[in-house]
Amino acid sequence: MKYTAHINIMPLKELLDPQGKAVNNSLHNLGLTGVNDVRIGKHITLHVEAVSADAAEVITRDACKKLLANQVMESFDFQITEG
Repeated sequence: MKYTAHINIMPLKELLDPQGKAVNNSLHNLGLTGVNDVRIGKHITLHVEAVSADAAEVITRDACKKLLANQVMESFDFQITEG
């Protein structure tokens, strides 16, 4: 079956996010002072062929751990959908 993995990768909360801080400061400079604690991450979509949703989850988790996310600096979560 065909599945789609929607992956979100974010910097660990314990680490500084210089890009997020720069965006936060720029938003404040534009008068959007109600915005706080901006974090910048990545969204990745994978199309996965697998025998089941559980198998697609295993493939997706392996892809994240082995290549897509640097687990020293980033966390990841994902959702699997059919199609």
